[in-house]
Amino acid sequence: MAGALGKVGWKVLGYGFAIPAGIVVRKAINAAWTTAVGSAPPKNPEAPGTQWREAIAWAAASGVAVAVARMVAADGAARAYKTLTGQLPPGLEDGGP
Repeated sequence: MAGALGKVGWKVLGYGFAIPAGIVVRKAINAAWTTAVGSAPPKNPEAPGTQWREAIAWAAASGVAVAVARMVAADGAARAYKTLTGQLPPGLEDGGP
């Protein structure tokens, strides 16, 4: 089955996990920011009304959230691939116990 799924199947599976995870995380981080701060997150840090402290805090919060979501999505895709094929995805080594 690994040959049938191969590299193209791995990429499709990866995108299938990453895109929904990205959408969910972006909506969640926007809602969390709005709840915590009381205003929408800064859209353009170069805009005259944007404070540096707010722009940097938003960049850090959204960057961490997106990075964690990518990691979780990649792990889920790799597990699904291994379940479907019995092998790890192309390019990944088994680093777990």
